[in-house]
Amino acid sequence: MDLKLKDARALVTGASRGLGYATAKALAQEGAQLVINSSNANSITEAAEKLNNDTGAKVTAIAGDLTDGDAPAKTIAEAVESLGGLDILITNAGGPPAGSFESFDEATWDKAIDLSFMSHVRLIRSALPHLRKSEIASVLTVTSYSVKQPVPNLVLSNSIRAATIGLTKTLALELGSDNIRFNSILPAWTETERIYELMGHRAKQSGKSVEEEIKAQSAASPLGRMGTPQEFANAAVFLVSPVASYITGVMLPIDGGMYKGTF
Repeated sequence: MDLKLKDARALVTGASRGLGYATAKALAQEGAQLVINSSNANSITEAAEKLNNDTGAKVTAIAGDLTDGDAPAKTIAEAVESLGGLDILITNAGGPPAGSFESFDEATWDKAIDLSFMSHVRLIRSALPHLRKSEIASVLTVTSYSVKQPVPNLVLSNSIRAATIGLTKTLALELGSDNIRFNSILPAWTETERIYELMGHRAKQSGKSVEEEIKAQSAASPLGRMGTPQEFANAAVFLVSPVASYITGVMLPIDGGMYKGTF
């Protein structure tokens, strides 16, 4: 299927590795023009070079810590200058640390809010004037299936990502008349660097190995395994593409059936 993404202008944040990188690669393979962002200048430059080499697409790297209040607007401005406009915005950021409610002070909550909620708010707010000029405008926020089914020992993520879901749904309703689509993907356990970090945290608590924790978590899926970044990227690229032009306000779990609810 032709997803009609050739020459579409896209910005993907949190794209030096994991879900963001896989999504950027899939967009590049579809012929999109890309800017990718991460807080680590070396990592995002290396990611852009690898994407250039692997896909033949022109990919521009912009470093910036999106928890810094000014960084999202600066990132959007630089991306628009590089691309000559903006059609697609994928807001993705690393998750906050694992831990129980009483283990976090207020400063940690504030930092997690900047990372997992306000980064989305600031990026979208800065992007709207440019998205309004696009005929295929689409925004995808990356959250977690924990907004539907809280994950033990992830109170920060469980709480704060739910606000991004509320934001995404609200903007789908408010800005549909501007022909801007808003959707979110709710990934569950996927084979990324962050998952190994979280499994390492579990292993320290349980006294088991990381491999044992991964095996136990994988068994919770009806498919008996974790997802892959490519499986996430396949859905993400479809949702932001013009082929999905009548899909907005959708909160799509990519979870291998781990979410147990009906709705």
